[in-house]
Amino acid sequence: MTGSSSPFLALPGAVALETSPGVAGHYGEPMIEQRRLERGEAIVDLSDRGLVVVTGPDRLSWMHSMASQSFTGLRPGEGIEALLLDASGRVEHAVHAVDDGESVWLIVEGDEAAPLAAWLDRMRFMLRVEVADRTADLAVIAAMSADALDAAVAAYAPAGVALDWVDPWAEPRPGGHQYAAAAGHPGADWRWIERIVEREALADAAASVRSGRVAAAGALAAEALRIAAWRPRLATEVDEKTIPHEVDWLRSAVDLGKGCYKGQETVAKVLNLGRPPRRLVLLHLDGSDTVLPVPGDEVVGEKVRPEPAEGEAPERKVVGHVTSSAMHHELGPIALALVKRAVPADLPLIVERHGVEVAAAQVEIVPADAGAAVEVPRLPRLGVRKP
Repeated sequence: MTGSSSPFLALPGAVALETSPGVAGHYGEPMIEQRRLERGEAIVDLSDRGLVVVTGPDRLSWMHSMASQSFTGLRPGEGIEALLLDASGRVEHAVHAVDDGESVWLIVEGDEAAPLAAWLDRMRFMLRVEVADRTADLAVIAAMSADALDAAVAAYAPAGVALDWVDPWAEPRPGGHQYAAAAGHPGADWRWIERIVEREALADAAASVRSGRVAAAGALAAEALRIAAWRPRLATEVDEKTIPHEVDWLRSAVDLGKGCYKGQETVAKVLNLGRPPRRLVLLHLDGSDTVLPVPGDEVVGEKVRPEPAEGEAPERKVVGHVTSSAMHHELGPIALALVKRAVPADLPLIVERHGVEVAAAQVEIVPADAGAAVEVPRLPRLGVRKP
């Protein structure tokens, strides 16, 4: 991140985002901003994101060897999502990648750009690739339609190919796997585009908003729509233990048919033989106390006992934590949370926030019964068979 404020913060009504003060959280009308964004009429300033570029003839095969997603055969202008995992299969980096025929551009969380660029640079060895952190001179804006972006500013195109990353979350990618039920998946309506622009062009984009050519929506509007679409994000849904299966990331960011990469053994083992240790759920929150939980707040469930003693209060147990939350223009207060695998799907939950108990009803994203994708045959027991 550059540490400088965006020109969007000078727009009327702009209020800085608490978690990233360099961009606007909203412009005074969060619900209206959500609707405009959803209709494809508004843009979002994501200039707090980071940009890493990998250039050279070996770039795609090199990225392919390290990432969870296939980079080979990536066509100019085509975008993919990929994860970089540790040896135990835990998520370390998530990248939104688009190639222009000469370079592959990686959009990442702002605080991820420098460490990712440094790590990639150490991994070059003798390959024909160059790595650079371009966060200082490039930025990202986003929208739910290309028309809104075009009304604001043209995409950066150093090789003649517009650098627009189109989110693949709308449907499972070939080679991926979806734990969530296909019918009625809210991701089907997710039409998210991230456009790389020159950082100095942010002023032109803000001027387009001032002139009325396009509307602006704050980062909180984008987060509300993302949560409603069950869309995981590195900055919110990932902690030091997260594996892709827990947040249904096999849907968009993993090619199960590609060759060896770090963490692949865990990806294959959990999919084929095991169960995700935790699972992502959507929480519909009781809004009667006007308290919106925040990331890290504990999710509590009542421990079920077969025969509780008369007058005995139910025992409560922490079963997970909130990863992100928002006030949605249609759904009301909602949140994403990671809960333990064994938590029953119909168990009423409570989120504790500053001594206030917020009732929560869960909607399964990764189902409680998500199990092995491969049936393991039962072998006969060894020993002497009685006649």
